[in-house]
Amino acid sequence: MKVSTLIGLTLSTLVSTQLSAKTQVIHAGEVLTVPGQAPLTEQTIVIKDGVITSLKSGFIPVNKIDKQAQLIDLSKSFVMPGLMDMHVHLQGELGPKNDSEKLRMSDADKLVKSAYFANKTLLAGFTTVRDLGGSPEQSYALRDGIAKGYLQGPRIIAAGSNVAVTGGHGDVDGMNPALLEMHTAKTVCDGPYDCRRATRRAIKFGADVIKITSTGGVLSDTDTGTGQQMADDELREVIDSAHALGRKVASHAHAAAGINAALRAGVDSIEHGSYANEESIKLFKRTGAYLVPTLMAGDTVVALAKNTNFMSPAISAKAIRVGGDMIENFKRSYKSGVKIAYGTDSGVSKHGDNGKEAVLMFNAGMTAQDILKSATVNAADLIGKSESLGTIEAGKIADIIAMDNSPLKDMKELLDVDFVMKSGVIVKQQ
Repeated sequence: MKVSTLIGLTLSTLVSTQLSAKTQVIHAGEVLTVPGQAPLTEQTIVIKDGVITSLKSGFIPVNKIDKQAQLIDLSKSFVMPGLMDMHVHLQGELGPKNDSEKLRMSDADKLVKSAYFANKTLLAGFTTVRDLGGSPEQSYALRDGIAKGYLQGPRIIAAGSNVAVTGGHGDVDGMNPALLEMHTAKTVCDGPYDCRRATRRAIKFGADVIKITSTGGVLSDTDTGTGQQMADDELREVIDSAHALGRKVASHAHAAAGINAALRAGVDSIEHGSYANEESIKLFKRTGAYLVPTLMAGDTVVALAKNTNFMSPAISAKAIRVGGDMIENFKRSYKSGVKIAYGTDSGVSKHGDNGKEAVLMFNAGMTAQDILKSATVNAADLIGKSESLGTIEAGKIADIIAMDNSPLKDMKELLDVDFVMKSGVIVKQQ
């Protein structure tokens, strides 16, 4: 992204922030105020200082509310709360130049690129995300810059670097020994007490959420598999330490043993959950943990493994096997009543295409209402922000999106969001 573009975004955001101090009135033709419930028709949404103050039946004339109010005419649109993606990586995208980018890009380059991806994500209708793994200083700077209005992007819950075991998924790999030493994160740990230290360190330096890797992963350039890698006592120490300091824990997990160990240890969400078994489902339901399926990640890596040659043989083999199995395991978990929160693993897939996850979920048998609920109400619950996000109700932050037609009738509508408001600030209007 050019510096001029960043400056333009900043000035636009600051001007929009000033406008949000006025009363805003939305005339919504059809509005899903609480995903999971039936939508309403011909509603007036009143917003003051970026917060929804009331929802009224019918199209109330602006001058009856506030003569100085701004009218936003969405009377021919489908309106709903801003979407939330619980699993993104804003600092890059999977592709053939990843290895050279690691060597050539400065930290400043990485931050500017992540700002570009954050803006694409917001314009796609995703007003809140969890960034689950990246260079911590840049992740936190992006989060804070957006929160202060310096940059345009979604609200970010940032993990920074993963808490991972030496040699496991989340540790650095595929480089010569000198570079491995240079790039190894200080949150890589071994043994329960060292993992306690790593967790506390991550929180000290700014982590909103702790990301752990209880199993191997597809994109680690090793043949260590996708089985459990973080030991039970290490998992317990990380999760207990994080909870004691007021942080939730998200665990990357593919194999059932790692999923179940993380759930028994009290994890708040399982990312991917590719091989969840009957015990996993019982543990999900007993603990109340969320599954964040990331079907887009599986779909993306299978296509890349089959149609390109930049992946190593170790990665390609895992991609085809795990990516191909994710859908069936998701179907079983959903049908069994496991709580689902929406997440794409964007960064593996393209940023800005986050809505495609909804199409994949629908094709796998999830109902349209449950999909929209997973990306709003459930996501807000997972990040502990149900009191301020996830629905269009009085007292909630005005994160609102709109499209021409209802995604309850055609989920592909989420691929073309026409209107985006975050905290009362209009960032997109077609």
